[in-house]
Amino acid sequence: MLHLQKTTPLDTDYLESLGFVWHTDRDETSYISDTLVVISEEEAEAYYEATNTLYDMVVEAAEHVIENNLFHEIGIPFNLVEVIKESWENDVHWHLYGRFDLAGGVDGKPIKLLEFNADTPTALFETAIIQWAMLKKDGLEEERQFNALYESLVDNFKRLVTLEEDVSTFEERYDGWNFLFTSVRGNSEEENTVRLLQHIATEAGYNTEFAYIDDIEFSPDEGIFYENKNYELWFKLIPWEDIALEESDLAMLLTNIIKNQKAIIFNPAYTLLFQSKGLLKILWDLYPNHPLLLESSFEPLEGKKQVKKPVFGREGGSVSILDEVFNDIESVAGDYDSHKMVYQAYTELPKDTEGQSYQAGVFYAYEASGLGFRKGGKILDNMSKFVGHIVKD
Repeated sequence: MLHLQKTTPLDTDYLESLGFVWHTDRDETSYISDTLVVISEEEAEAYYEATNTLYDMVVEAAEHVIENNLFHEIGIPFNLVEVIKESWENDVHWHLYGRFDLAGGVDGKPIKLLEFNADTPTALFETAIIQWAMLKKDGLEEERQFNALYESLVDNFKRLVTLEEDVSTFEERYDGWNFLFTSVRGNSEEENTVRLLQHIATEAGYNTEFAYIDDIEFSPDEGIFYENKNYELWFKLIPWEDIALEESDLAMLLTNIIKNQKAIIFNPAYTLLFQSKGLLKILWDLYPNHPLLLESSFEPLEGKKQVKKPVFGREGGSVSILDEVFNDIESVAGDYDSHKMVYQAYTELPKDTEGQSYQAGVFYAYEASGLGFRKGGKILDNMSKFVGHIVKD
């Protein structure tokens, strides 16, 4: 059974003073759990090592997809293939951050990869800031957490210029390039997450600005503009697959902007390869029976309990748990039924005394950088709660 520790809830006025305004779910319950998951130093180290290993494997799998032209097989929209190749072939298209969702890792259960949210992961604010504030409020040692996410992002922003582990030469190599941060209008969670990233990039040393997506001008030959000012670097919290499927003209513009080297976009287009659940099947092909992986296939797994999930989806939408004879025993409705489906062997998530399931999320920003948990039902959906953690001997 999980080891949990009660904490004093953070009041909503304090959370809003931090910019964290999505603190209450639509049923009026708190989105932030008033408990911490207690983990050992060995468990924290195991999450760190597993995440770094998985990132190397994901890169190898993506290279395999590109070399063998498997884009269609893993569900990549055809109108992004060119920009994915362009971004993959040049180191300046640096991967800023992503989040691995993992089963196990506590209570003696082995760590298993569920998926990699590599393009537009959520829970950045919660992991980097909120769970740290929970320790601080209760007078707990702030360093007793696997959480260097903020500092790792500062360094990884600098690597967009240095393109190497050492960031000490950033100031002398940064040539004043302008960095524009963008979200859609009317989504406070997305906007404040983007503004947090803008704040971190400013601290790293960049000239930054924020703009809503509908205020930006795109030119295939000139680049990206806001209020007549050119921006060489652009961060967007808008999924690449949404751009491909809903904004095909923008997909074409961005492809040409990158081909003409008029701007660099974060996260890069190739992170859609990492994001696709179809890559889980490629990983299993390349690393069969690897201890960090679950068997995955594009066909139902014979005689096994399994999870059916779309190659692209959010918040558990269109996900089902199937029993050994393919009966649907748990499911969450969603808007992703038309996507290609992946079948992944089922693994039980750690549970508390109330039967709530816990899933680990480890952020990767050049290396594994910060751990948080979500809890909810057997399928974690948009009503799941964020749970912080504390490391104890």
